[in-house]
Amino acid sequence: MLELTTPALLFTSISLLISAYTSRFLTLAQLIRQLDASYKEKPNEEVLKQIYNLSKRVSIIRYCQIMGALSFFLCTLSTFLLFQNMMMAGEAFFGASLIALMISLILLIIEVHISMKALTVQINDYKNKK
Repeated sequence: MLELTTPALLFTSISLLISAYTSRFLTLAQLIRQLDASYKEKPNEEVLKQIYNLSKRVSIIRYCQIMGALSFFLCTLSTFLLFQNMMMAGEAFFGASLIALMISLILLIIEVHISMKALTVQINDYKNKK
């Protein structure tokens, strides 16, 4: 039996996660703007590749944010349903909230992997120049 306070435990975690996603999003958006200005000033294939990579990462983070927000909404709905003594519906929506949160985290892992691949390529370029 799910208690009313159980879904509420996720509120803080989901809020922090969404905040972290937003921070990553804003950082990448700023970097894209800088690279765009650099590319317009002096077109360069490497800069274009970086912009493409960052664009892909921003897109994934946007989906992370959407799934995080959906998880937050479902968790809130679950709490409301439990408050209304609609236990089965509350439990179902809490489960859906957890699934949305897991999808969000899987997307984050994918985004981090792409980020690490890009960094590895850049680091190897410097190693090869030595």
